[in-house]
Amino acid sequence: MSDASDPREIVSRLIRQAISGDDPTAWFEQLYARAEAGEARVPWAMMRPNPLLTEWLDQEAIDGAGKRALVVGCGLGDDAQAFAGRGFATTAFDISPTAIAVCQRRFPDSAVDYQAVDLFQPPGEWRGAFDFVFESRTIQALPWELCEPAIAQIAAFVAPRGSLLALCFGRDPQEDRRGIPWPLSRVELAAFQSHGLNEAAFEDLRDHTPRQFRILYQR
Repeated sequence: MSDASDPREIVSRLIRQAISGDDPTAWFEQLYARAEAGEARVPWAMMRPNPLLTEWLDQEAIDGAGKRALVVGCGLGDDAQAFAGRGFATTAFDISPTAIAVCQRRFPDSAVDYQAVDLFQPPGEWRGAFDFVFESRTIQALPWELCEPAIAQIAAFVAPRGSLLALCFGRDPQEDRRGIPWPLSRVELAAFQSHGLNEAAFEDLRDHTPRQFRILYQR
């Protein structure tokens, strides 16, 4: 079997190498670069907005006119385009420069401001600057030791009276958290509240495989 036809094995190998090299985020750019060269596939790249996001945007009749949105770990850009389509002035970032270049090529006329940015070294002016922040599985793509620091960074982007929507694979607290992406429990997610956000809605989507959580926070 070729590498390109076995994307999860490639991801697992890149993750192991990045962690052993003491650079746990290095594998993102390596994977996107290999995918761009036709040597791999990005397993989570659906080439369409996340259905759990679009379902929520429709249910809540979200209108972003006059508001700023930030998409964390935007990948190939589809979720960011969904926010722009709702009228948000949208910024989207990923640690991978290759991923951002692909976004810009896929959506050449997009109003989205795509940027290559490290979550742990964001522009200072982003702090408290966004009316709506979207986070989908970035936290659980990192070693669990980085969970709380990642949550602290993401929470800091939310403006006063702003909102954050988080999508993640979910588990009960006593269940195993090993692997990447590792499922989050409400124990880890409680860190959002310790960083100034209130849980406004929590959905445990047990009918999805794997189990998923959809949580709305507000400042």
